[in-house]
Amino acid sequence: MAKFTLEAEAILRRAAPLTHQQAHEIQLFGHLVRMPIALSEQTCKESVDNLNQLLGDTMTLRDLYKKHHWQTTGPMFYQLHLLFDKHYDEQDELVDTIAERIQLLGGVSLAMAHDVAESTLIPRPPKGREEAAVQISRLLHAHEIVLKEARTMARRATETGDDGTNDLLVSDVIRRNELQVWFVAEHVVDVPSTTAV
Repeated sequence: MAKFTLEAEAILRRAAPLTHQQAHEIQLFGHLVRMPIALSEQTCKESVDNLNQLLGDTMTLRDLYKKHHWQTTGPMFYQLHLLFDKHYDEQDELVDTIAERIQLLGGVSLAMAHDVAESTLIPRPPKGREEAAVQISRLLHAHEIVLKEARTMARRATETGDDGTNDLLVSDVIRRNELQVWFVAEHVVDVPSTTAV
C-alpha cells in the first residue's frame, strides 16, 4: 500500500506545472547566433540591427492603428473604424514577418512594449482622442518614417548581398505601407461631398 502511494505521489508531481522557473537568457539581445545561411556575420548583424529598428517602428504604427480604431469619431467613423482595424491586422502580419527574419538571421527580435517605446522613431501620440483628420495625418507621418527607413535598408541589404532581407523590405514592407498610405490619404483630400465643382 505504501509503495502505491509513493508511485501515485510521483505521478502527480510529474503532472503538476513547474511554475516560477528562472534561468539565464540563452541569447542576449544584440548578440548573434551563427546560422548556416551563407551570409557573413557582419551582414547578418547589420540586417538584424536595421530590422529591429524597423520592427519597433512597425509595432508602433500597428498600435497607432488600433488606438485610432478605438478612438475615431465623426462622419467617417464607420469606414475609418473598419479601415484602421484592417490596417492594424496587416501591420501585425508585417511585425511577425520582420521578427521571424531577425530570428532567421541569428538575432533576437524586439518584443516588449517598453523596448519598442525606447527605440521607435515615430512620435508618441497623446493618450486622448483626436479628430479623424489629425489621426490620419499622424498615420501618414508614421508610414513615411517606415517607408523612408525601409527603402534605405533595402538598398543596404542589396549592397551586402542579403537578398532575403531586401525581398522582405521591398515585397512586403514597402508595398504594404504604400498601399495603406493611398487608402488613408484619400480620406483627407479636400473635395466637396455633395456637389461637383
